[in-house]
Amino acid sequence: MSKGPSGSSPESSLPSAAGAPGAVSSAAPNRGWQVTFAGMGINLALGVLYTWSVIAAAIPEAWGWNATAKNWPYMVACLVFSLTMVPAGRLQDRFGPRWVATFGGILVGIGMILSSTTSSYWGWMIGFGILTGAGIGFGYASATPPAVKWFPAYRTGLIAGLVVAGFGLSAVYAAPLAEAMTKSLGVSQTMLWLGVAFLIVVCGLSQLLVVPPKGYVPAGSPAAGSAAAAAAAVNFSPAAMLRTWQFYVLWFMYFCGAGAGLMIISKLKTIGSDQTSIAQTFILVAACAVGNGLGRIALGMLSDKIGRRQTLFLCFLIQAGLMVLLSQVAKGSALDSLWLMIVLAALIGANYGANLAIFPSITKGYYGIKNFGMNYGLLFTSWGVGGFLLGLLVGRVKDLFGSFVWAYYISAGLLVVAALVTFAVSKPKPPASETA
Repeated sequence: MSKGPSGSSPESSLPSAAGAPGAVSSAAPNRGWQVTFAGMGINLALGVLYTWSVIAAAIPEAWGWNATAKNWPYMVACLVFSLTMVPAGRLQDRFGPRWVATFGGILVGIGMILSSTTSSYWGWMIGFGILTGAGIGFGYASATPPAVKWFPAYRTGLIAGLVVAGFGLSAVYAAPLAEAMTKSLGVSQTMLWLGVAFLIVVCGLSQLLVVPPKGYVPAGSPAAGSAAAAAAAVNFSPAAMLRTWQFYVLWFMYFCGAGAGLMIISKLKTIGSDQTSIAQTFILVAACAVGNGLGRIALGMLSDKIGRRQTLFLCFLIQAGLMVLLSQVAKGSALDSLWLMIVLAALIGANYGANLAIFPSITKGYYGIKNFGMNYGLLFTSWGVGGFLLGLLVGRVKDLFGSFVWAYYISAGLLVVAALVTFAVSKPKPPASETA
């Protein structure tokens, strides 16, 4: 009897779960879990982006960067990351994930090493903002698609959550590591050694990214001829996806959810210093990372059970409430508590992380697996635009008013609108030319 998706030995020559002619349930040992954890490992390295609040806080005053300037390399990296996802997704759809992810690892390493050689604002914009941002895009775009292809649709939320959890969890180790390194070595040497390490790790793990053989049908997939099998056979081209109104609704929702989370992540260490009496504020960065990573897994699994839109509705509303609560935190207030701030940071991370697990699942469910890499890359541009604009907003608000309060209120308003919009979105009806 054939093994399920997690089996490690070849399945027997029984017909595939879908029973389609020429379908292969497993012509070789199932490598789904290998690919899943390799993708998670790659993201654990690429998540260096989430340590920016620690890195920015370590930039010497002598460099002359104000709050807005310190956010620009991060904002540009977010934007470049998201825009790179489009060509990177297309390349991994066409040529496979291995070499695309390897190229990403090389770019990340070069970008961080270049940043380590200069105190120039523009040097960091090119090194961290453009090169590292692009490298993260190539690596990230290649991690999730090959993993979800090894598993049936009912596990998409779990598998996507596991892969992208690495990105969120990275700050658990990277934040205290960066904190210790910047104090002992300085920010430039920290960037140098992290750049070398991440280049080696990403390029090495990229060699484990493989896609299933042609005709592969995951065990547990719907039987041929069923309505579920017919729905799964639908694949939108990128052009066809862009002609659906649902894409733009999803784009807006992703923009709000991701932008609000990235805004906090980029300034969390400064928020802790300005609004609380906490001395070791990197603890908040680590707590947010734990919530970010575990939230991707837990809420991805929840979306498998209760639905993607329903889970997003809950996450958006809860995140809006957390933003309002954060606006009330001040030194000496009842909310100035280490443990309360740890919980608050973890919950903000979890609700933000849900976006990174659920939107890939929605993309696969609405638009199919064939062009998943590029289709999700197009949707992912909302993540970059959200991070860029709300990152710019939080820096400008701080410079103008001396606090982040109005940035919290604006993001809370956007999240409430996104929650209401979840009721309007529905699965698109594909044109006949897009069915497999």
